[in-house]
Amino acid sequence: MMIPDKKLLSFPNRLVFVGFGCVGQGVLPLILRHIGIAPAQITIVTAHDRGQAEAREYGIKFVLNPLTRENFRSVLGGLLGPGDFLLNLSVDVSSIALMELCQEKGALYLDSCIEPWAGGYTDSSLTASQRSNYAMREAVVALRQRFGGGPTMIPTHGANPGLVSHWVKQALVNIARDTGIDTPTPKTREAWAELSRRLGIKTIHCAERDTQLAHPPKRVGEFCNTWSVEAFVGEGSQPAELGWGTHEKHFPADGRRHDFGCQAAIYLQRPGVTTRVRTWTPLEGPMHGYLVTHGESISIADYLTVRDGDHVLYRPTVHYAYHPCDAAVLSLHELNGKNLRLQDNRRELMHDIYDGHDELGALLAGHARGAYWYGSRLAVQEARKLAPYNNATSLQVAAGVLGAMAWAMRNPSAGILDPDELPYEQVLEVASPYLGTQAGAYTDWTPLEGRGVLFPEDLDLSDPWQFKNVRVM
Repeated sequence: MMIPDKKLLSFPNRLVFVGFGCVGQGVLPLILRHIGIAPAQITIVTAHDRGQAEAREYGIKFVLNPLTRENFRSVLGGLLGPGDFLLNLSVDVSSIALMELCQEKGALYLDSCIEPWAGGYTDSSLTASQRSNYAMREAVVALRQRFGGGPTMIPTHGANPGLVSHWVKQALVNIARDTGIDTPTPKTREAWAELSRRLGIKTIHCAERDTQLAHPPKRVGEFCNTWSVEAFVGEGSQPAELGWGTHEKHFPADGRRHDFGCQAAIYLQRPGVTTRVRTWTPLEGPMHGYLVTHGESISIADYLTVRDGDHVLYRPTVHYAYHPCDAAVLSLHELNGKNLRLQDNRRELMHDIYDGHDELGALLAGHARGAYWYGSRLAVQEARKLAPYNNATSLQVAAGVLGAMAWAMRNPSAGILDPDELPYEQVLEVASPYLGTQAGAYTDWTPLEGRGVLFPEDLDLSDPWQFKNVRVM
C-alpha cells in the first residue's frame, strides 16, 4: 500500500529539527510528502551523524552540534523567528528550555516526550519526585500559567504519549455506543471525564506488544531496541509512575504521593524497567509489560478527573504496560542484572528487522463489557511500504508527530496544550494512513484469570481492576 502525495497544508516558514534519530528520520519523508515546505526551509541540528546521508539525499542542511545549557540559545537563536516551527526529537536536551526559547521567538513547538538536560533522569541531587515525569509536566503547566497564550506548543505527542490519548477518546465513544448509552460525542474536558465515569472505567493501560525480530540476534553486552536505546533506558531509569484512580483500595507499600501539582499521579520507589504489570492486547492476549513512566499516565488521568471544587469524585488509574521486542526484553534482563549500568554496545534495530509487528493501543477496563482495547496494529513489512527509513514502531510515532504538527500549523496561536486537549478526530485523520489496522476488541480477560487458587491472600478478589492485582510482584 502506497500513500498518495496529498498535501495537507502549506507552511511558508522555517522548520528546525532538534535531534535526528529514528523518529526524526522516519517523519521527515512524511513532512515533505504532506506539508508544502521546501528542503531549503528545513535545518537539522543534532548531536550525532546518524541520518546525515538521508538529510543530504533531500538537500537539507545538517548541523552537527550537540546542544547544551551553555550553547542552545546561540545555536538556535538565529534559526527561529515568529511563525517558525521547532520539532524537538532529541535526547538529553531540555524541553522546558527549548519551549521558553520558542515563546520568546514566537515559534511553534512539538516534542514526543518532555526531556531534561543530560543526566537529569538519574541526578542524585534530586528526589525521585523531582525527577519524575509528573514534575516535568508540572513545569510545563507552570510555563502555560506564565505565558498564557502564545504560539502553539504540544509537548509529548508521538504515539504514546500522543496518539494513545486520542485512542482513549475513540474507545470511550465506541464503548458508549456498544453498551447502549445514548450520548453526544463530548466536546469539553469535563464531558469526557463524565463519560468515562458514567461508563465505569476503572483503569486504562497503554498496552503495547512489539514482536519485531532482527538478525543478527542480541549479543551479550549489547542493548537492542526498535527505537532509541538511550531514551528508553533513560525513561526506564526514572521512578515508575501511574495515574492513581479513585477506585483503588490498596496504596502500594513503595508508593509515594507528590507534595505539589495536580495530584493526579503517584510514583513507586523503583525504576520502571524493574516494575511489571499484567495487561492484554488482541493478538498477544495476556502478557506482562513494564510499567515505564510516560506522560500519558499523568495527562490522561488528570484530563479524565471529575471534581467538585477541590474534591476529586472520579479518576481512572492510568499507566503504560510495555512489552518491547524480545531482544529488548533480553537487554533489560542484562541491564537490570548490572544495576542499570547500560551496555557498552547499543543497536537500534531498523534495516536488520525481518519480521514482526507493533500492537499499540489503549485498554479501558471496568465497564459493563469488561475490557476494551483500541489502537494500531502495524507490521514491519507494511511500514516499509508506507514510508522509507521506518520500522513499525518508528512509523507509529512519526504518524503521531505528523498529525499533531499539521494541527499546530493550522492553529498556530493555541498556546501550550496536552495531547488530550487536541480534537482527536482531526489528529487521527492525518495519522491513520500510517497506522496499519486501527481496530477495537473486547475481552473478558482480567488480571485475576487463573490466579484465584494461587496465593489468594495477595489478591483482591472483589475487584479485578485493583492495581494490587495488576502489578506483578
